[in-house]
Amino acid sequence: MQDTKGAPQTRKNAFGGRGEPLTFQVGTAIKERRVDKYLHSRFNNLSRVMIQNAIKAGAVKVNGKAVKPSFKLSPGDQIDLTLPELPSKEIEPEDIPLDIVFEDDDIIVLNKQADMIVHPARGNTHGTLVNALAYYCDKLSSGLGRGELRPGIVHRLDRNTTGVMVVTKNDIAQWKIAKQFERRQVRKSYLAIVHGNPELRADRISAPLGVHPKIREKYAIRPEIGKEAITFYEVIESFRGFSFLRMTPKTGRTHQIRVHLSYIKHPIIADDMYGGKLVYPWQLTDSEPAPQDPIIGRCALHASTLEFKHPSTEKIMKFEAPLPEDMQNLLDMLREYRKG
Repeated sequence: MQDTKGAPQTRKNAFGGRGEPLTFQVGTAIKERRVDKYLHSRFNNLSRVMIQNAIKAGAVKVNGKAVKPSFKLSPGDQIDLTLPELPSKEIEPEDIPLDIVFEDDDIIVLNKQADMIVHPARGNTHGTLVNALAYYCDKLSSGLGRGELRPGIVHRLDRNTTGVMVVTKNDIAQWKIAKQFERRQVRKSYLAIVHGNPELRADRISAPLGVHPKIREKYAIRPEIGKEAITFYEVIESFRGFSFLRMTPKTGRTHQIRVHLSYIKHPIIADDMYGGKLVYPWQLTDSEPAPQDPIIGRCALHASTLEFKHPSTEKIMKFEAPLPEDMQNLLDMLREYRKG
């Protein structure tokens, strides 16, 4: 089975049932390109090492024959790629409540809560969104073999960022939606409450991002080696000393919005990694310092809308997650005590 548009098609598994097979055809513009590099460029959420290991294990065939990673492709070549099976036995299902916005046979759209890591990672194997999904749903996409436990995960939100996310139930759905993210066809908007008042009511932030030169967990503006990163913002409301913004990222780099807002000297409230400070009730009411809890204890950032093409119906779908209670409470206090 071939697909001239390049989208993978399911068919009978010819490789011993090790995973879901994808079959597609090399485009006419591809000439003399190594198969491992070609697959890595098409499936950028698969690591180069994973692809090379799959080729060496016979999980990749070109025109029905096993090849080496260095095999040079020609226009019209048919590639059979067998994805690894989901290692679900390593994921412990956990009964964690989920706020489901929409669900069908292909996708789950949810409103992620604060203080939740999306998938298991270093030292965080429990309490993640993946653990919750493993309990809630017995059918998830494989994660397309990134070498980590990411079933169903197409994109991520930071641990303390709330808001709308899409999860996929099968590999075809994941492949199609992942390609939309890669091609910047997915529309996203975020809401943030920040320190200070931007000089312009709306603007474009263009500053390349890369890993921080000294702190591995952080990202920074890296003009020489960073990847392109573009964020648009607009001021929704202004207050004395604070602003409520809508952010529309054109690119999707890790920590992009947080770093960009810090870069223009308006860090997000409570985002201590990038210069944001906690805000207390006594500060907003211009009272004497008092032993109070902060109004919000996490980064005041919320993924408010997500728009993409449904993988099966191809209908444009838009989903929205309402502002969470802690951000709404902060906004209400700013409106009461810091108007103008």
